[in-house]
Amino acid sequence: MKYISTRGQVEPKGFIDTVLMGLADDGGLMVPEHIPVIAPETLNEWKSLSYVDLFLTIFSYYTNDEIPAEDLKDLATRSYANFRHPEVTPITKIDESLYIMELFHGPTFAFKDVALQFMGEFYSYVSKKQNEIIHILGATSGDTGAAAIQGVRGKEGIKICILHPHEKVSRVQELQMTTVDDQNVLNLSVKGNFDDCQKIIKELFGDLAFKKEYHLRAINSINFLRILAQTVYYFYAYLHIDQGQHQLKKINFSVPSGNFGNIFSGFLAQKMGLPINKLIIATNENNILERFVQTGEYKPGDFRSTYSPSMDIQVASNFERYLYYFVGEDTAKVSEYMNTLKSEGQIVMTGDDLAKVQSDFAAYGASNQECLDTIVKYKGDHDYLLDPHTACGITAYEKYQGDDEICITLATAHPAKFDEAIILCEIEQEFPEQIKELFSKPQYQEVVEHDTTEIVRQLEAFYTLK
Repeated sequence: MKYISTRGQVEPKGFIDTVLMGLADDGGLMVPEHIPVIAPETLNEWKSLSYVDLFLTIFSYYTNDEIPAEDLKDLATRSYANFRHPEVTPITKIDESLYIMELFHGPTFAFKDVALQFMGEFYSYVSKKQNEIIHILGATSGDTGAAAIQGVRGKEGIKICILHPHEKVSRVQELQMTTVDDQNVLNLSVKGNFDDCQKIIKELFGDLAFKKEYHLRAINSINFLRILAQTVYYFYAYLHIDQGQHQLKKINFSVPSGNFGNIFSGFLAQKMGLPINKLIIATNENNILERFVQTGEYKPGDFRSTYSPSMDIQVASNFERYLYYFVGEDTAKVSEYMNTLKSEGQIVMTGDDLAKVQSDFAAYGASNQECLDTIVKYKGDHDYLLDPHTACGITAYEKYQGDDEICITLATAHPAKFDEAIILCEIEQEFPEQIKELFSKPQYQEVVEHDTTEIVRQLEAFYTLK
């Protein structure tokens, strides 16, 4: 298995080199040269696998044995050993048509732990094998930063810097990042929004001399490892819901999505042969993805702060990976589309092209009020407390559910991470002890202007600090 850039200007790479590259050197995103397709009888055999064994089985199609099997098993086992549920991503049945897959049982109570606990182990492993310092640089709308820091804090040979939008993440998200007092961690609180942070990250990764000098590595979902690790739980969910229903009805997934990474992981699973019926993109009032699916217009709009801040994103990085498959893996066409987006500020699909998009996805952007109403409804009707991102996913499920369908909605975070929304619903929740403890800890962060020069200065001081 080799990996290439969506823009076609990077020599094919192996698995480890692809992960280390992160953003492709030509500005594109790395994708596999071909996608392995799993036969239905093989899928059936996977039903008996544990989460870790399923992870290892899926990864075996992509890693070229570049990591010896026993080493990979050790990395995966350590990654999921500190999850609070033995199934890693357990499934709760709400009623005959709705299941919720809980992706928040990792150390930071968010779905990002599923990929980033492994990525932390992976980077530590590679650092030791190659005897090379690794500098991880990422932007976060809240959850990625906490999960990435937790995955690598204190690890030898690794430093991590995370940019988050100043006062635009939840209080718990902020505390999970900024109460970490490890020498290998730097938190930069940027006066701007997530898109501003993400733009700076892409700019720095696009500076190939800077990237090489400081051994920059990516943890955002621009990194294919994130996508692949998230693909595992789509297979696990499909194979572990009620088997009687499973045989009779079509299976949909409703996925809260801001940066298009989580939903793209489902798209990849589908292309691998997982018979997903509908992939439903759930967004909030920052609804660029809903507008794209419904009208064909991909155009960043005005930023809005919402009760689901991890999806307060207008520029979805992983959209380019979808474009690559949409145009039949034609890298020249991808480059043309991305140049159009850069020069004209939008991409527009019409006619048969729009019909194809709508055959790949459904999409719905929940308003702030709909989000709160859904939290109240499911607490009252099912005694199940949703976080606001999952509530957007449930709202989208309700809009698109058919009579002969089952939907698995991904619960991307524990509600304790977003108590600001829960309080507005006049619901009291009990915080897990690990989250309660955060409120009494001191914080460590630098508040900086939205200025690349200032951020580079901070990074250079951090990277050269012994």
